Amino acid sequence: MSNQLQPQPQPHEDVQRISTPLQHTALAHPLRQRLLFALSTQPSTISRLAAQLGANKGSISHHLRVLSEAGLIQDAGTRQVRGGTEKYYRRTAERLLVTEPQAEGTAALLGAIAQELGRSPTDHLLTLRHLRLSPAKAARLAEALAALVDETEEDPEGEPVHGLLVTLYQQAGA
Repeated sequence: MSNQLQPQPQPHEDVQRISTPLQHTALAHPLRQRLLFALSTQPSTISRLAAQLGANKGSISHHLRVLSEAGLIQDAGTRQVRGGTEKYYRRTAERLLVTEPQAEGTAALLGAIAQELGRSPTDHLLTLRHLRLSPAKAARLAEALAALVDETEEDPEGEPVHGLLVTLYQQAGA
């Protein structure tokens, strides 16, 4: 009996476009968003995810099934432990690109981030600022923010994982 994880294929996409109604529905729940956060660094099991997120295993199992059916996560292999088999899950892509955000998914994402902020063991930065910008200046700022995120190099495994949410939007009616 092996205690080693029997690997499945690695994610084949760096960026996955979110476009189907099933994908948008899957993203419309804060716990599913948090599961995607948790699976962004390494594959994990239902038991580990339940402990990490403070949820019961039945709920985790249900939400993993929804994410799997939407093509957002996949099997990452199995490992034999104490007479049983642990199943591991991983994201299908490193990043998700939601080109046409839906209100429910955005609300769930922000709710998930609020939960993560509340559980953060360290101080965090949360700033909201409204600026008057020409369309050209807003486009330059968006490009600079995207470049900053893309160009930030990660530290080696073992260092704490930090969440980063960057958004630039035009206020309605402004």
